[in-house]
Amino acid sequence: MAGVEPPEERDRQATEVGSGPTALRIVLGTQLRRLREAAEISRPDAGYSIRGSGSKISRMELGRVGFKERDVADLLTLYGVTDDGERSEFLDMVRRSHEPGWWHRYTDLMPTWFQDYVGLEESASRIQTYELQFVPGLMQTEAYALAIASRGRPQHASQDARRRVTLRMQRQRVLAGTDAPRLWAVIDESVLHRPIGGRETMLAQLDHLLEITKRPNVTLQVVPYRLSGYSAEGAFTMLRFAEPELPHLVYIEHLAGAMYLDKLEEIEQYSRVFDRLTVDAETPDISRQMLMKIRTEM
Repeated sequence: MAGVEPPEERDRQATEVGSGPTALRIVLGTQLRRLREAAEISRPDAGYSIRGSGSKISRMELGRVGFKERDVADLLTLYGVTDDGERSEFLDMVRRSHEPGWWHRYTDLMPTWFQDYVGLEESASRIQTYELQFVPGLMQTEAYALAIASRGRPQHASQDARRRVTLRMQRQRVLAGTDAPRLWAVIDESVLHRPIGGRETMLAQLDHLLEITKRPNVTLQVVPYRLSGYSAEGAFTMLRFAEPELPHLVYIEHLAGAMYLDKLEEIEQYSRVFDRLTVDAETPDISRQMLMKIRTEM
């Protein structure tokens, strides 16, 4: 059908992004949407065929819910997909989307919205993040992360707090892989002066920032005090994906949960904000010099 990739291309994309079930769900949902549109079938009609509603089809096509093989098989029949090989490709993707990610052992500590973020983070080709209060999670040392997780009392950290830190340290492995994403972080200068964990912890954290920014895929810029607060009101992260199946996302965390923004106008707005931040911030080289100067004076 026009507008729908052949099975071998779909499987290639699923393999490339298939390091986590979240990305697979999005790929599968997008393909089902294209099949439905090509067949000129409405969401309510598609929902009725699987004993559901149009809103259920919408959630499936956005990859926001899990898939049942029976539902996908019925939809493929409705959309006119009768080739056994092509149907098998789709159903195999359903099965693989149910496989737990490496972070499944921590799901008791993670709300659903953050499980989705971890799954998408490891599939991103570029991560752009702005932080006002803390060093970005992917750049934190274990001691710095523990100071945050324990609310400044690492010696009294609970077992759950320590497991959250372990989860954060494991997330950082994404930056060291063969297909590691490009991490571009912009932080407010105040982050470097906030004594999280005390002097020794901050010294080690500054050393870590100096070390990690030697990597070709990691960039750090610091917004100086004189320009602080003008370009962005709060922290956010943009996840960008090389695969056309995956929409770029803006992730904004708040006390009660998180928001995912994926509309084109929202992505463009945050892209402009991030561009302004990189202009306001010191260059990567000058930012490294700031780190060394702050470390010396600490």
